Amino acid sequence: MTIRTVNPYTEKVISEYSEDSLEDVKEKFSYVRKHQDNWKKDLDTRIDYLKNTLKPNLEKNLNRIASSMTEEMGKPISQSIAEVKKCITLVDYAIENFPRFLEHDVIKTEAKKSYVRFDPLGVVELVMPWNYPLWQVFRAAIPALTLGNGIVLKHASIVSGTSKLIEEVMETDVFRSIIARGQTALDAIKFSNGVSFTGSTGVGMKIAETAGRELKKAVLELGGSDPFIVLNSADVDKAARNATLGRMQNNGQSCIASKRFIVQDGIYEDFYARLKEEFRGLVIGDPSKEKTFLGPLSSKEQASTVREQIRMLKSAGDVEVLSEEAGNIVPPVIANPEKPFLDEIFGPVAIIKKFSDVEEGVRIANETPYGLGSSVWGDPDEAEKLAPSIEAGMVFVNKIVASDPRVPFGGVKKSGLGRELSRYGLLEFANIRTVWVQE
Repeated sequence: MTIRTVNPYTEKVISEYSEDSLEDVKEKFSYVRKHQDNWKKDLDTRIDYLKNTLKPNLEKNLNRIASSMTEEMGKPISQSIAEVKKCITLVDYAIENFPRFLEHDVIKTEAKKSYVRFDPLGVVELVMPWNYPLWQVFRAAIPALTLGNGIVLKHASIVSGTSKLIEEVMETDVFRSIIARGQTALDAIKFSNGVSFTGSTGVGMKIAETAGRELKKAVLELGGSDPFIVLNSADVDKAARNATLGRMQNNGQSCIASKRFIVQDGIYEDFYARLKEEFRGLVIGDPSKEKTFLGPLSSKEQASTVREQIRMLKSAGDVEVLSEEAGNIVPPVIANPEKPFLDEIFGPVAIIKKFSDVEEGVRIANETPYGLGSSVWGDPDEAEKLAPSIEAGMVFVNKIVASDPRVPFGGVKKSGLGRELSRYGLLEFANIRTVWVQE
């Protein structure tokens, strides 16, 4: 069978790829495992690879990778370039910090020597989404590889060309990509020592179920319906500008996008007016153009899903559509449903709600099954006090939620299990091994 990639803006076929059979997948796991036996032995060699092979390859192929992402899933080219640069920053962070993070943790006991060491589990399967085709892979792969694991990547089918390009840029025998559909990714878990998945909550539950039966470690970064809480003490102009960036970047297709705007009554009308003004000012169109900020959704199916959600919102309250539809481009939308809308909207749709006191604002923020990120805008001291009450893995004050190599990334509730990035993410696929030496 073949897998076809399609440009979501032009709707023209880009390429076709032969699908790997389960036997092909098994062979790739075996190949990576054979080379991982040597790869795991020396951290200095792995750091040298990051410094002298991977980073130069990323720099040399920056525009090529960015163009591939834009062509396959519609990300505006300026954002694709920024995504590649962010991956280079992650590699730099790993080179500088991961050796220190992996030093033995000496524990004082009555033994002659007792300590904890951090060893790789083996070969990790990455099942990755299309919305950040390079960053999602790198933030899972770089920590696992630096720790000494091998990687087999099963990327989303619509970015199969980018997946092949990633394998080329990686240029190592301990990284292989497979071209396959969802069931193959589930079946492949039995060949792995762990699985990292980013995607929808429904598929994540299937991944967790399969990994549980195999007793394999799983890290799951799933959906989100992040609240963006605006207090009366907020700078309205700044909050509206950042709300636009937080909701509309990557064409609104981000798990950590600001999706629900919960605004205190004293500034609600001002914020709403400024948000509409910002949304209307976006440059919409061809994602290959440098000035474009909002391009098409990733596929005809994705655009259809979001349009159906907009129809549902229209039946539940006020909806303002702020530009014209064209092909797979869904224009900016602001909706104010009378009842909580609990589905994640993976597109440029902002839900706005008014609240009076802080307790009500927190209640609205928490009325979702998701708990990935959140942001609070206002006086820093006042806003920070809300952090312990918000049911989310991340709380940002006066900043939109973002993944950063220096801090852990992940959620609670139906937004996932485990963490990526920082020292916490580095150790997710480690054998945290106790060593006790007695006289």
